[in-house]
Amino acid sequence: MDYRRFGNKIILRIDRGEEILSAMYKVIEQEEIKLASVSALGAVGSFTVGVYSVDEQKYYSNNFVGEYEITSLNGTINTMNGTPYIHVHFSAGDSSGAVYGGHLNEAVVCATCEMVIDIIDGCVDRFKDSVTGLNLFKF
Repeated sequence: MDYRRFGNKIILRIDRGEEILSAMYKVIEQEEIKLASVSALGAVGSFTVGVYSVDEQKYYSNNFVGEYEITSLNGTINTMNGTPYIHVHFSAGDSSGAVYGGHLNEAVVCATCEMVIDIIDGCVDRFKDSVTGLNLFKF
C-alpha cells in the first residue's frame, strides 16, 4: 500500500495480497480522518459481501473466489463512539460479465486497487438504531 495526500484528497494504491478495509483503516489512523467519502476500482481475487435483512436485523454473507474486476466501490468513512467506522458497498464482475455485490466485509486485491478518499471537514458519529438494527448517522 502507498498513498499521497493532496489537500483534502488522498490517492491510495492497495497492492496485490492486501485486504482493502485493513488498508483503509491504516490510512484513516495515519491521517486522522474523521469524515470522508470513498470510491475505488481495481481487481480482487476474493471478496465477501453481505445483504442486510431489516426484519431479522442481520447480514447474510456471500463469498466469492476467482478473478473479479471491481465495478463499484463507494462509501463513507466516519466515526462511531469516536472510533473509525467504514461503510462501503462493493460490486465486482467476473469474466462472463456477471456482477455480484453488497455491503463489503472483506476483499483481497489480486492486481491493484486505486482509491480516492475525499476528506470532509467535520465529524459525524453513528448510533445503533433500535428499529432497523443499523448504525445510522448521528447529527
